Amino acid sequence: MPTDKPMQLGMIGLGRMGANLVRRLMRDGHTCVAYDVSASAVKALESEGAQGATKLADFVAKLEKPRAVWIMVPAAVVQPTLDDLRPLLEPGDIVIDGGNSYYRDDIDRAKQLITDGIHFVDCGTSGGVWGLDRGYCLMIGGENEPVEHLGPIFKTIAPGSGSAEPTASRKAGGTAPQGYLHCGPSGAGHFVKMVHNGIEYGVMQAYAEGFSIMRAKQPLDLDLEQISQIWRYGSVVRSWLLDLIADALKKNPTLEGLEAYVTDSGEGRWTVFEAIDLNVSAPVITESLIRRLRSREENNFTDRMLAVMRNEFGGHAVKKL
Repeated sequence: MPTDKPMQLGMIGLGRMGANLVRRLMRDGHTCVAYDVSASAVKALESEGAQGATKLADFVAKLEKPRAVWIMVPAAVVQPTLDDLRPLLEPGDIVIDGGNSYYRDDIDRAKQLITDGIHFVDCGTSGGVWGLDRGYCLMIGGENEPVEHLGPIFKTIAPGSGSAEPTASRKAGGTAPQGYLHCGPSGAGHFVKMVHNGIEYGVMQAYAEGFSIMRAKQPLDLDLEQISQIWRYGSVVRSWLLDLIADALKKNPTLEGLEAYVTDSGEGRWTVFEAIDLNVSAPVITESLIRRLRSREENNFTDRMLAVMRNEFGGHAVKKL
């Protein structure tokens, strides 16, 4: 089990989530070295107490051995980042990929890096732009020893106990009630996060369709914002996404001015592909992916609802008409 001893972590990638991960860690007494291709992003965190670096070699030199390096960049940038980072690291160092990489890439990368004695940990990270204060759910894959070594880091980043009511039949012990879990070997963390995001697609689609049905029943003149509010209290469909819907509808009850254009970042597609490979029927997740593709073809209320939910929970850009 992790101790509460402060650690040092190097963060590569200071976007929405990377910067907030650094801030959350520093709040809990950990020290961080921050690197990004954007000098202004580095300076911003330096002003808050992080050590900054604008050169990768300088970044690595500022880390204590064994080094712990967290990469928080888009999936397409992970491999080039690893290619640049790998020659600068030494046996015993640990690299954590906290983005949304494909789990099969994790398995390959772990095998490649361990030939140099470098450990690779894949960490699916969920929490969006709200994670700084609420914490991030962490789904972790990798070898036991480096994952255990990083325990204090994961414990700080995760929401912590008390963030949700325990179930009556909850298994005693373990870190799951803290909001993080070592799911299995290399690739397991991002595999679980991939399925998590596939489920997210389906849940969001169901909400969007339901509100669209109610909006279409014009003779009843339903107040969607108030309906979203009442469902938050005791309803079986209450959730954080519903909280965000209620906030979004209060700001813009008809979602006017938003283009019904919903992007996808890969995880939903990978979930569908995996379901097909495993001969598992997953019609809801599959259809929700297809709906996102279709949203790029025309403008309707259902897809505007999807777009605004992604904006609310993750800070993703919303296209304006």
